[in-house]
Amino acid sequence: MFILQTSPIDPVKAKNMCHDPANGAVVIFEGMVRADKHQDRVVSELLYIADNPSCMAEGEKIIKETLSQFSITQAVCIQRIGQLRITETAIWIGVWAAHRDEAFKGCRYIIEEVKKRLLIWKKEFYTDGSNTWIHGAPKPVTSHE
Repeated sequence: MFILQTSPIDPVKAKNMCHDPANGAVVIFEGMVRADKHQDRVVSELLYIADNPSCMAEGEKIIKETLSQFSITQAVCIQRIGQLRITETAIWIGVWAAHRDEAFKGCRYIIEEVKKRLLIWKKEFYTDGSNTWIHGAPKPVTSHE
């Protein structure tokens, strides 16, 4: 299951999405907004913008690939979009399996593929009032009338 959402991610609710007694392991990755410096400016918050239809389709594809490549029973990835403050969760991934090794492998696969393949743009806001897009600004959507 792949989810894009603007509301804060609830890790407890996310972890409770799978209750399979065959699972002996759950591996969770929680990526949070950190207080960071970029070009000597202190980051105060981030804005994530996604190409929603593309992200949903590609995110679901990544989950399906993970389920087929690893011996896991369930995989969930929740990607937050919108304005996020320092310490807020930007991405949450849970992978359930009978054994830990496959759960770890599946979790790593999901985060690496999400970072490579999803059309998500990040804008950093700094304590000095300035801001900048990281790795380029989102492309404007044009109408083909």
